[in-house]
Amino acid sequence: MRGYRIANRCASEVTVKRIVCFGLAAALLPGAAHAAQIFEKVGTYAAQFLKIGVSARATAMGSAFTALADDATAGFWNPAGLVNVDGTVVSLNHTEWPADINLEYATYTFSPGFIQGKVSMHARGLTMDPQVVRTIYRQQGTGEEFDAGDMSFGLSYARFFTDKFSSGATVSWMHMGLADQSVNSFVVDFGLLYRIGIRGMKLGMAVQNIGSEVDFDDRASKLPTVFKVGLSVDTYRSGPHSLVTVGEFSRPSDNKERQNVGVEYSYNNFVFLRSGYNIGYDSESFAAGAGVALQTSQSTSIDADYSFVDMGALGGVHRVSLAFTY
Repeated sequence: MRGYRIANRCASEVTVKRIVCFGLAAALLPGAAHAAQIFEKVGTYAAQFLKIGVSARATAMGSAFTALADDATAGFWNPAGLVNVDGTVVSLNHTEWPADINLEYATYTFSPGFIQGKVSMHARGLTMDPQVVRTIYRQQGTGEEFDAGDMSFGLSYARFFTDKFSSGATVSWMHMGLADQSVNSFVVDFGLLYRIGIRGMKLGMAVQNIGSEVDFDDRASKLPTVFKVGLSVDTYRSGPHSLVTVGEFSRPSDNKERQNVGVEYSYNNFVFLRSGYNIGYDSESFAAGAGVALQTSQSTSIDADYSFVDMGALGGVHRVSLAFTY
């Protein structure tokens, strides 16, 4: 019986390693295909709001969160990381995007009880003020206004398959509206997380925004699928001090390859300082932020985070996040 258990465990680990290798290959193949592409497909893909980061903590670390993904917003960054969430968490996130555009993201993460793993329900909305209707002959406005905005509602599920390997997926219903036109579609995200076991190292992989084409004006547009591979390391831990370093490579289907790097310093798991950099982006570059975690009882806490991302000529992007754990 003992020999059977050992053989079964070995077979499971081999399967996990094969899955990890396959994920790496899937993420790197688009980069090889890109070598033959002269021009990027910027501005030709729909639903760009799907790529806007939703968490103050993650974006303060340069959005290099695929391999860390250990809080309630993991449903966006890498669903496999939801297994790291303790207790039941309600997370609220606000982003002030350029041009007076706001992005709101809320999630409710819990253990269902009747099945293993974690479940997360989330909603996202991109909003802006009503816009003036202009024509070529009445460029100051016709006296009419129109609305524009996007939203999505999703469900994520993640579970451990071995003590080192977890996987998760997110399915979302998306709605985009512009004046009297609108489109709907389903979007799927998929993620893997492998715990290497050396200095807290984790390897994360995710594929975001998989879905069918959408059609606003008889011209179909694809969704902006993104492949990501990341690594996180516990760089330093001594007494109340700790430092986590993260990095990742991403390949969006509508732009060039990108890299993200970041760090998070923690004092006694109470005060957090973060910084990062977005490499290869059109606008985003330096990022920084801070946070506090207030333990209100043995099982409840409140986390508050803030981040700033430099968008160059577009100005700065501010994010605020609150998480309630019980």
